[in-house]
Amino acid sequence: MYTTELKDQPGKASAVSIRSEDPALVAAFEARVAADEFIEPKDWMPEAYRRTLVRQISQHAHSEIVGMLPEGNWLTRAPSLRRKAILLAKVQDEGGHGLYLYCAAETLGTSREEMVEALHAGKAKYSTIFNYPSLTWADIGAIGWLVDGAAIMNQVPLQRTSYGPYARAMVRVCKEESFHQRQGYEIMMVLAGGTPEQRAMAQDALDRWWWPSLMMFGPPDADSPNSAQSFRWRIKRDSNDALRQKFVDATVPQADLLGLRIPDPDLHWNADKPGYDFGAIDWEEFYAAVRGEGPTAKERMKARRDAWENGAWVREAADAHAAKLEARRAA
Repeated sequence: MYTTELKDQPGKASAVSIRSEDPALVAAFEARVAADEFIEPKDWMPEAYRRTLVRQISQHAHSEIVGMLPEGNWLTRAPSLRRKAILLAKVQDEGGHGLYLYCAAETLGTSREEMVEALHAGKAKYSTIFNYPSLTWADIGAIGWLVDGAAIMNQVPLQRTSYGPYARAMVRVCKEESFHQRQGYEIMMVLAGGTPEQRAMAQDALDRWWWPSLMMFGPPDADSPNSAQSFRWRIKRDSNDALRQKFVDATVPQADLLGLRIPDPDLHWNADKPGYDFGAIDWEEFYAAVRGEGPTAKERMKARRDAWENGAWVREAADAHAAKLEARRAA
């Protein structure tokens, strides 16, 4: 669902590893990437490229899985059977997205267990948006409309990312995210056109999710030290700020159609862009959420660790069944 360019300290190891690799292989790799060819798992690639992809894809996968939690919280409380069925299908989709992405990362030589262990140990990140609580049913609408809408802006360019398995996984992910965004907007339409209490609930959800949604695109370009390398390797196609601007320009008219107010007094149309100017983002809040200080960060990680431990018997049974099948084939 969500991939965020989190601020990382640029490591000297990346530059050193590139310098120590065969110059002919590096040049051939760079030429293929510059020509917009897909890099496949068996192709030679710089170690820094592989590490960057493992970090980004695993972070993306973790976000899909952790992202099931705020919506799963409302599965039994959705206001109708239809809403329950739609939300269940959406949560199921997110689990599938995580599976595609873990599989894509595994083609780079890492394992599911390593990635999950890094998440549970706090060494790997996930999108900061999921460290916020879903307090009302309107939050499910806001998540679909805003959060999944921001995810689509981030992920559509990834269909052209240079690593083939990642790009191909994103084709289906983006199609399903479009469904998620539409169902969220429909919830907001119903609430905004309902009773005064329902309309107030919709406005409250927009007020709380607007700024975290803008943070989903990652820090300003000037504070994103890995972007230049990712652009050159075609891992990244658009800048954080450009995608954020595109999201604002697309979403403000949607809010106007709902009759809801964007919670930004500095928001106004700038005909010279053309596009909307908007207020300053509280980046300290963003980095606090990255550090695991968000309102529900500890709750989210506890839920993930508990699910992993409680599901151990399922993994053990699957491994035992696979071993039996392998033994039969060998016999």
